[in-house]
Amino acid sequence: MKKFPLLFIIALSVVSCQQHKEKVDLLVLNANVYTVDDAYPKAEAFVIKDGKFLDVGSNDELLNGYDAGDTLDAKGKTIVPGLIDAHCHFYGLGLQQQKVDLVGTKSYKEVLDRIVGFQKEKNVPFITGRGWDQNDWEVKEFPTKEKLDSLFPDTPVAITRVDGHAMIVNQKALDLAKITIDTKIEGGEIVQKEGKLTGVLIDNPMGLIRSVIPQPTIKEQIQALKDAEAINFSYGLTTVDDAGLSPEVIALIDSLQKNDELKIRMYTMVSNVPEYVDYYLEKGVYKTDKLNVSSFKVYADGALGSRGATLKEPYSDKENHHGAMVIGNADFKTLAKRLAGSPFQMNTHAIGDSANAVVMKTYYEVLQNKSDRRWRVEHAQVVAPEEFDILNDNLVMSVQPTHATSDMYWADERLGEDRIKGAYAYKKLLEKTGKVALGTDYPVEHVSPFYTFYAAVARKDLKQYPEGGFQKENALTREETLKGMTIWAAYSNFEELEKGSITVGKFADFVILEDNIMEVEEDQIPKIKVKTTYLAGEKVY
Repeated sequence: MKKFPLLFIIALSVVSCQQHKEKVDLLVLNANVYTVDDAYPKAEAFVIKDGKFLDVGSNDELLNGYDAGDTLDAKGKTIVPGLIDAHCHFYGLGLQQQKVDLVGTKSYKEVLDRIVGFQKEKNVPFITGRGWDQNDWEVKEFPTKEKLDSLFPDTPVAITRVDGHAMIVNQKALDLAKITIDTKIEGGEIVQKEGKLTGVLIDNPMGLIRSVIPQPTIKEQIQALKDAEAINFSYGLTTVDDAGLSPEVIALIDSLQKNDELKIRMYTMVSNVPEYVDYYLEKGVYKTDKLNVSSFKVYADGALGSRGATLKEPYSDKENHHGAMVIGNADFKTLAKRLAGSPFQMNTHAIGDSANAVVMKTYYEVLQNKSDRRWRVEHAQVVAPEEFDILNDNLVMSVQPTHATSDMYWADERLGEDRIKGAYAYKKLLEKTGKVALGTDYPVEHVSPFYTFYAAVARKDLKQYPEGGFQKENALTREETLKGMTIWAAYSNFEELEKGSITVGKFADFVILEDNIMEVEEDQIPKIKVKTTYLAGEKVY
């Protein structure tokens, strides 16, 4: 009987301890956590409450400190913050699911065969598609439209190159767009051969075709966004930076997010169309937990693969050809000055060394008396030695590592042995600016962030080529690469205080991987699979 008071006291003590434990939504235990937080880089457990990380630490301390509504045993799996694609075309990826997929075609004949098969199945009034790359063909030249004309004399066809900067169209599409041998438009090329239209359009002239392509219905737009979200979640991507959208699509995204029909977080760049710029400069920055509209996407030049990138000296493989600026230098500077007086970022596509020089020098000039503007150079693909010297932490380099491994087979032919040294120079860009934001530019490249990771650290393609890595001196470490896909990407969006690391107070976006991305054999990185993706503590994949 004397033992009863002691047992009662012990029981009372246990109950009292449980009552003092804070109630949380989810406790994750037994994990190999890479937090990407310099103050606490590794952990084995964390707790989530109201969609945010509440505590990060060891199994014992969190088990003893919290009363969890749900517990997840990670069983030793690697966990990283929700991945961020700093430059992609999310909406375009979704729309692509409704078009002819031409990625990976090895000849123009294969392109035609896929179009024929697609049309037999879908029978659409205007055939569109994307993904061909003549550099992957045995005959590495732009085709002409004759075969398209014979196969589809009455149905317009417009198929876009993988980089989005060139297009092959048939005569029916040319007629609809009223493009003739006499049509002139700056910022690109309507390619002719022997005084005839070839059907190949580069950069700005493609807009004439796009203006006659039927626009997707609201139902098709919504489906495209949902399709893209499902693909991204399956790869552990919880935030995407869509590089160029209209106010109408942005409004649709916002509506779907508010109704919880679209969960993924989006940083959307507004396309540089005069009326869009006027609208948002008057409206101001728009920010929610899911949507960030605070930047404009500008095109300085075209792409290297279609020889639309603007170079200081002529292309090594095309005499007297420098490429073309999509926007005039004077117009670019005027726009930059206007945006410098606003809270918006300016994010400019720049591929060639001439385009990069214009962009970097203009940024440097208009931002001289301003701090922490984080204006972005999208791609920064070919940079001359003198431009590296004006880079600073007011500029963010937003680069795509798989561009290097896709282009390496032919880039030196375009640039020559001297200029190629300043191309895809991610390590040097990092050293000059302190951070690089990493993305894919999908659907130009594959969605997989693990392909991005591998290209950044190994500088090889999926066939493990070349053996020593392409210009390996510009490879990033695994730690730098993970930061580029998380905290540095968040920084490029002015969102580093809310995401990008597993840190107390930030959104509980995280990914459980099947393998340890920081330690697995290098050639196994592209094969890594996502086990589970969480957004705000909710399992979304």
